[in-house]
Amino acid sequence: MTSTANKKAFKSGFVAIIGRPNVGKSTLMNHVIGQKIAIMSDKPQTTRNKIHGVYTTNDSQIVFLDTPGIHKPQSKLGNYMMKVAEGTLGEVDAILFLIDVVEGLGGGDRFIIENLKKVKTPVILVMNKIDQVQPEELLPVITAYKDLYPFAEIVPISAIQGNNVNTLLEQVVKYLPEGPQYYPADQVTDHPEQFVCAELIREKLLHLTREEVPHSIAVAIEDMKVEENGVVHISAVIYVERDSQKGIIIGKKGALLKEVGQKARRDIETLLGSKTFLELWVKVKKDWRNQERVLRDLGFRND
Repeated sequence: MTSTANKKAFKSGFVAIIGRPNVGKSTLMNHVIGQKIAIMSDKPQTTRNKIHGVYTTNDSQIVFLDTPGIHKPQSKLGNYMMKVAEGTLGEVDAILFLIDVVEGLGGGDRFIIENLKKVKTPVILVMNKIDQVQPEELLPVITAYKDLYPFAEIVPISAIQGNNVNTLLEQVVKYLPEGPQYYPADQVTDHPEQFVCAELIREKLLHLTREEVPHSIAVAIEDMKVEENGVVHISAVIYVERDSQKGIIIGKKGALLKEVGQKARRDIETLLGSKTFLELWVKVKKDWRNQERVLRDLGFRND
């Protein structure tokens, strides 16, 4: 007779990834999940919605929430992003506070730490970008942060190279309760495909447009259907705030918009596993980041 007493209990829970803009939160989650579900850019405030990434092993499941970078809001969209980031802290079983060891302790980090003091959730300090510094440079950074907050764990990593990420995951599981497997083992996100496709298009725009455009961009999938020949037909609208921005995105003789479409289509085909026909349109919505109705139409909600 086989006893089940020694069987390892399954652990599951929700983990927030927080940090200043551009410290590598989306890069970390994409590495953990093994594919791109959160867009990456060298421009801050790339992430606008909580991205649910699901990591499953034989004995645990971690559901990651990749929150917008915490920053001082300058628009209604900025306020929305802040509420998402701060509200997440009370909803999860553990928090990963990601920092950039190259930049070191800054005012933004101090602001986040003050918010962390309001919750009882275990916080793991994740020191990212260790591939860019010498090992002896880490100790003073660790000391500076430890003086401000009693972190449950401190784990140095390189999200882009994957250094020490497995160790980080082992530490995370320690703080998860026993619980069910919320998602099938092969599911990596709970976002609909339309959302991820829109984000992939926005990523290409962020990479290819000038500095004044990125935060004025939103992408909405207006139609997505599978044709009889198996090709997925996607019609997407890129919203900007000014006519001049529309011209920048379209580019000379439509060249930039064409490049965005080509690059996004490749990623979307990888995501969907199907040939894709992608139509892109550019429309102007004046000052959309400060219009509640428009923000709701584009999926940004405070509730």
